[in-house]
Amino acid sequence: MSDDYEFSERGSAQEVEEGGKLAPKFDADGLLTCIATDAASGELLMVAHMNAEAFARTIESGEAWYFSRSRRSLWRKGESSGHVQRVTEMRIDCDQDAVWIKVEQEGPGACHTGRRSCFYRAVPLGKAPDGKLMMEFRDAEKAFDPGAVYDKS
Repeated sequence: MSDDYEFSERGSAQEVEEGGKLAPKFDADGLLTCIATDAASGELLMVAHMNAEAFARTIESGEAWYFSRSRRSLWRKGESSGHVQRVTEMRIDCDQDAVWIKVEQEGPGACHTGRRSCFYRAVPLGKAPDGKLMMEFRDAEKAFDPGAVYDKS
């Protein structure tokens, strides 16, 4: 899968921003930033990265594929947890260097910490009284036990 997939050559800014050709702009590491939201609720679930192969596999399969910067490897969301993301819509931003996918999240959560979303802490705005910023937990309840889902060895 994806071996023969070719994206369009990047043209002028006008062509990239206003045209219909898919010509993604991968960064120096060969990655695009990908934002995943719940298709029904709009809830932000996670931010990850896609290389060209992950991007192509996502388009072809309709399931979310990512590239792990820490493991330097391709992975399909849900391959170990069973919490697959089925893509209902994919959008690319104006200069084609970021992707937004709307997904149907299977399983109770998208975060490897056991939460529904990876965004479960808020950073308070303004100056902290003692100079130390402490994050506030929001919607931080665990949706599943990550040890039971990921530690299957």
